[in-house]
Amino acid sequence: MRLKAVRTWAFRVVVLYIGLFALSVLTLLGFIYVTTVGFIDRQINATITAEINGLSESYHEHGLSGLVQVIDERIAADRAGDSIYLLTDSDYQPVTGNLPRWPGDVERQGRWANFEIPAGERAGGGDGGPISVRAMSFLLSEGYHLLVGRNLRERQNFEELIEQSLVWSLIITVALGMLGGVIMSRDMRRRLEAINRTTLRIMHGDLHERIPVTGSDDEFDQLSVNLNNMLQQIDRLLLAMREVTDNVAHDLRSPLTRLKSRLEVALLTPKSSEQYRQAIEQTVQETDNILTTFNALLSIAQAEGGAARGDMEPLDMTMLCADVAELYEPVAEARHLTLTAALADSAPIKGNRHLLFQAIANLIDNAIKYSTPDGSITLSVNIAGDVVEVVVADCGPGIPEADRERVLQRFVRLEQSRTTPGNGLGLSLVTAVMTLHGGSLVLDDNQPGLKATLRLPLAAAAATAPARAA
Repeated sequence: MRLKAVRTWAFRVVVLYIGLFALSVLTLLGFIYVTTVGFIDRQINATITAEINGLSESYHEHGLSGLVQVIDERIAADRAGDSIYLLTDSDYQPVTGNLPRWPGDVERQGRWANFEIPAGERAGGGDGGPISVRAMSFLLSEGYHLLVGRNLRERQNFEELIEQSLVWSLIITVALGMLGGVIMSRDMRRRLEAINRTTLRIMHGDLHERIPVTGSDDEFDQLSVNLNNMLQQIDRLLLAMREVTDNVAHDLRSPLTRLKSRLEVALLTPKSSEQYRQAIEQTVQETDNILTTFNALLSIAQAEGGAARGDMEPLDMTMLCADVAELYEPVAEARHLTLTAALADSAPIKGNRHLLFQAIANLIDNAIKYSTPDGSITLSVNIAGDVVEVVVADCGPGIPEADRERVLQRFVRLEQSRTTPGNGLGLSLVTAVMTLHGGSLVLDDNQPGLKATLRLPLAAAAATAPARAA
């Protein structure tokens, strides 16, 4: 289990952040170290320079004896033993001070130097261990040499403090980061395993399983909600597919049975050529009805599957509806109906011309089929804001409000339409085409009759144009 947690993506991210945080800690402590040590060095240099200036003035005012007295007094007053003094003659023989000899690696005159005093060489106390010193030499008149320095103990203590802080900071950072990484990895792994278990059960056939949602509204909850919505949609599609299969089997059984029976009857007894011709014509008509049903199902599947999305192109709904009206005007006249088209000057959209033509043709065909003789049908196109509206209004019996959602499903036919030709797929095709184009189909009461409105997004900014009669 620990190895699984360590191998997770979350753990690797935490390790990366640990490295970045540790680097930032190192950078911060390094900056503090450089800044503070530099300040301490400047303070030490300023202190040594001030002491040398003071001792030099004492030498000029009181001579060698006065300088020796001042140095002795300062050594005696320095209980911490941080000050280093050494006064020598021209041969570097000690005159006074708390160093037994002139350090061999110190320049003779006016130079800064860092050196170490071995254990036991400094007079006047100390802990007996070696000490680090920063000092400056100065040449007095008559050949005397003066060395003034300061113990670097405070500087070393600060360096040790920074080093200890650095080590402990890194240890604590790594420890807390590893602990956080394990906790985050376990939580992430637990939630991912819940998703994996659910998907495995779904793969084994339990399509009603859903991924648990904790209610925290984090990224995993959003992923779970989206996956559940996807599963819900797949479940609906499978249910719709089963319903379509059942409906196809039910609706095609009767025409196929009639087709088979008509052929069998035609073969039972010898008939005249006219009788054979009539039987063949009826068979062809039944075959056309079956092909029409299959073609409608194919168009619906093409629209719902998005296969026609690649054939989208800029087109004008005004011109498209004018073509539909021109095609169906003779059909309406044959049924003693008046087809009127009130079309905007231009209604640009982006869509699949074939499917949109078929959708509008289905609405006009239904309007002609169900309108009463000597009635009128209106096809209009107008622009409302950023939406193109295509309205088909008839004077037929209409559709009750309670059935308007149901008639959009496949193979649904109301009682008043049972006696008319059709397969119950026309409005289903229109709905699928609108979904493909990001639009919608709305059914309303035309008082009397049905008003079907297609709403499609406008392809470009266009003002509402005055209608023209056709």
